[in-house]
Amino acid sequence: MINEVKDIRPIKTALRNAALEWRKALTRSNKQRMDFKIQSKVMNLWKFREVKTVLLYCSKPVEIDTKLIIERAMALGKTVAVPRCIPDTRDMDFYIIRSFSDLVSGAFGVMEPDPEKCEKLTDFEASVCIVPALVYDKEGYRLGYGKGYYDRFLSGYRGSCIGLAYSDWVKDSLPHGKFDRKVDIIVTEKENYFC
Repeated sequence: MINEVKDIRPIKTALRNAALEWRKALTRSNKQRMDFKIQSKVMNLWKFREVKTVLLYCSKPVEIDTKLIIERAMALGKTVAVPRCIPDTRDMDFYIIRSFSDLVSGAFGVMEPDPEKCEKLTDFEASVCIVPALVYDKEGYRLGYGKGYYDRFLSGYRGSCIGLAYSDWVKDSLPHGKFDRKVDIIVTEKENYFC
């Protein structure tokens, strides 16, 4: 007997909404405290310290803040690249930034590299990708915002991946597809999960 295929979209939507509401309810001081712990733990990871290139997202207010990680990577002389969504597609390219002045408001109100000022990254050797998500599971699977940009990028990316999460939103398991890529490490304010 063939198992009935269950539509997991409503489950994902409910999880996304719950995670977003939880994040929006955080006090500013509590969020800053947890974000700082996560940032510090990322910057102390061997995977972060040893690579020459760091792929990072520019965080929105509801996300775990990445500004300090970007600043630290630049101060260490690393190549820092952030994504730019390609209009009318579900793809994104990474561009090298040298300062925050290289950024402009882009898709979905996210700060993105200005392609007029920034060089497109083509060499992903010796890089690590810091991946955004709303929810992770302990195996390293993620639930993002539902647009699919990172899923598409990660399907072809061969470097290490670090996920950032609040500990309350690392679940035992999440629904995922057979082509979904796990992250290697999840960093939370309380502990790290090695997947």
